[in-house]
Amino acid sequence: MAVTMVGRGPALAELRRSCALVRSGGGPVTALVTGDPGTGKSTLVTALRHAEKSMPVLAGAARVHSPAPYDWLAAVLAGRDIRDIEVPAGALAWLKQDPDVPRERYTPDALLRLAVSTVRELVGGRPTVLVVEDLHALDPASLNLVAELAAADLPALLLVTSQPPEAAVSPRLTARTLARLAGRPGTVRRHLGALRPAEVAEVLEQRYERTPGPDLVAAVWQRTEGNPYRLSELLAVEGADGPESLLGRRADLTAREREVLGCLAEGMSNKQIATALGISVRTVTVHVSNLLRKTGAASRTEAALWAVSHRAPRDLKTLPAPSAG
Repeated sequence: MAVTMVGRGPALAELRRSCALVRSGGGPVTALVTGDPGTGKSTLVTALRHAEKSMPVLAGAARVHSPAPYDWLAAVLAGRDIRDIEVPAGALAWLKQDPDVPRERYTPDALLRLAVSTVRELVGGRPTVLVVEDLHALDPASLNLVAELAAADLPALLLVTSQPPEAAVSPRLTARTLARLAGRPGTVRRHLGALRPAEVAEVLEQRYERTPGPDLVAAVWQRTEGNPYRLSELLAVEGADGPESLLGRRADLTAREREVLGCLAEGMSNKQIATALGISVRTVTVHVSNLLRKTGAASRTEAALWAVSHRAPRDLKTLPAPSAG
């Protein structure tokens, strides 16, 4: 289940429209996707690449621990046959970060022009997607290259993802680069925020194939703050045994509520429970309502199923308070 794609449908649709525009010759398009860590930027890029397989992709990323000049382009060039690229071999070796770089030196401006020429040759006039993931982690030379590619007349969708500038290797330069990209005419701008409670409920319903109770939704949203990555981790680590384990606390069931829960597990109706326990049907209804709220169950059947899965019905009157959820 792609948790991080919940609520991301409109963003994916807009990116696909941008691809269609580039394919039709409508000119270059810059798409800027920002968001905090774990909000699904990379998942969105992956979904677009799966949906637009007809368009070639040039994708690169930064070296995490030791960013080097032109990391993005070096990653694009890695493993490619670049013998036909009309750029001086020494410059290509430098841009590719070959270990045996020639001694010939190039000025920063010359290298930037050669880097743009290299990308232009790789595109070759074909509609292409240029993927720049984690702009915030790129070296300054790569940031300059990305800004130049946005201004170049390439038949390409330049798809850039980034965390906020304050998380960047070069915060000021990243902020300026983001501003330049966002200021391009026709730029597609998407910011991925936290999932709303209704979207968290959608994820829980997909995961457990039943409608979650409002208490469970509220608790899970509070624990994850709607962050898709944290939600995925919570479901994988704590939610593997069922939704009741997600709340992280235990329900405070009264002795009478435990008796009513035991009767629910035996399949009794409210009238039968009232007769068995010597209380009114109205009181049973109140107890059942409290049980649904405390356990996070969406129905009396769900509460009964939880009880049966944890303890045999005949033992429910001495059942330890179940985990809420």
